[in-house]
Amino acid sequence: MTKILMVFLTVLAVIQVIKPLGWPGLKKRSDAWKLAAGGLIFLAAAIGLIALFE
Repeated sequence: MTKILMVFLTVLAVIQVIKPLGWPGLKKRSDAWKLAAGGLIFLAAAIGLIALFE
């Protein structure tokens, strides 16, 4: 599940660099870092939850 979401966020970041999505907070090309940061935070939380329940 986490791999699928990371691929999805990577594709969104690439699209954001090529042509801005226009979503709130993602109006400029340079806002692609927000998608990458969100993916990193999600990945860290998912790994933490997986480690907690093992």
